[in-house]
Amino acid sequence: MQEFLLALPVLIVSVVAHEYAHGYAALLFGDATAAAAGRLTFNPLKHVDPWMTILLPAILWFGSGGSFVFGGAKPVPINPANYRGDFKRADTIVSAAGIAANLVLFVSFLGLSVALGIIGGALPQAGGVLAVLQRMFFWGVWLNALLAFFNLIPIPPLDGSHILYHFLPPNLARGYRQLSRYGFLLLLALLVFLQDLFSVLLLPAYLLTEAAFGLAEPFSLQAPPF
Repeated sequence: MQEFLLALPVLIVSVVAHEYAHGYAALLFGDATAAAAGRLTFNPLKHVDPWMTILLPAILWFGSGGSFVFGGAKPVPINPANYRGDFKRADTIVSAAGIAANLVLFVSFLGLSVALGIIGGALPQAGGVLAVLQRMFFWGVWLNALLAFFNLIPIPPLDGSHILYHFLPPNLARGYRQLSRYGFLLLLALLVFLQDLFSVLLLPAYLLTEAAFGLAEPFSLQAPPF
């Protein structure tokens, strides 16, 4: 429960930033749908989805014995018909914006973890509190790597599918986009029945996190979550 309570705040921050980035990128290309709906905000209450943001992470966390947690926010509304300029470029950038936001947070949480380690070394009397905060930020490192590479999986409607779509021949692209109606079932099958394949697809997230924790190790006030 303690680990879940540490992971949940950074998960909420991360998924909100992901959705905000999509909406803001869309606004830059002329689509104000998210802004008009009041979703271009960092207020988590505007983005929280009861299932994806709260129940699913809790079920995965406790169901896996604390070894896995994942979730998401309510997708921001976007209308690609409003894009100005080159449609392919706009749609690709808007789709990649959420992933970019998670990678920025990955680096930010890593930097904050190191900074807390340095401060904790200089102020041993505050080590206990700083160690708890650092552990929370370690979760931020891992969760943002996970979110970035999970969303790169090219299964509709994940962001990776929107990016890949524009690089396919027109006939193949149309059929590929039609898979979006089965996207949730495909993801569910991947998570439940094809865990080995799922682990392979997320291997870059594991390797990147391992490298990040290796960099942070000299400044760790306690061991990372895993």
